Amino acid sequence: MISNVIYFLSHLQLYLLPLVETLGGWVYIALFAIIFMETGLVVFAFLPGESLVFFASTLAAITGSSLDIKILVPVFFFAALIGDTVNYEIGCNLHKLPFFKKFISEDKLAKAQAYFAKHGGKTVMFGRFIPLIRTFIPLISGSARMDYRRFCIYNLLGVLIWVFLGSSLGYFFGQLNFVQNNFSVILVAFGLISIIPGAIVSLYRLIRSKQVI
Repeated sequence: MISNVIYFLSHLQLYLLPLVETLGGWVYIALFAIIFMETGLVVFAFLPGESLVFFASTLAAITGSSLDIKILVPVFFFAALIGDTVNYEIGCNLHKLPFFKKFISEDKLAKAQAYFAKHGGKTVMFGRFIPLIRTFIPLISGSARMDYRRFCIYNLLGVLIWVFLGSSLGYFFGQLNFVQNNFSVILVAFGLISIIPGAIVSLYRLIRSKQVI
């Protein structure tokens, strides 16, 4: 049951069409929440990020779609920007939790602070383009006491480029005739491709278990 819920949440981009049809204008709030949680709360790092931005922008380019790219872009931008900022603030307050000092020594914290003082800007900016990692970087930046103003500047640049590239490529993709006529098929194909790695691993484990027996 839990695995099914996680699969659904981590592949929300595959359910864009029914999501839009069901929620109507409220879908923008749902998309904001998804990107915000994926960016700002580490427990939701498995949620889709750029794939959701890409396919939502693709759907916005499909003739007859109710999604508007002019609304989508600021929704994604502010969701990611606010999410990163919240994550940074959480990191700044981690030292107040009992387990923090237990697992993070003063030596490790000092090394993290030295690293972010020197390389924090490019880490925050380019880390935005790495799934999973981007959710933890703002948290670590905050806990390492990276200068807030510096964090905001590089985070703003990273989010701006991330949203611009994802939405632009998605919107361009959605204008292709083949995509216009086969968007549902493309989403299904994407879903099938995404489960191939897991299927291969399961098949490998099954074969190995048979050999052991």
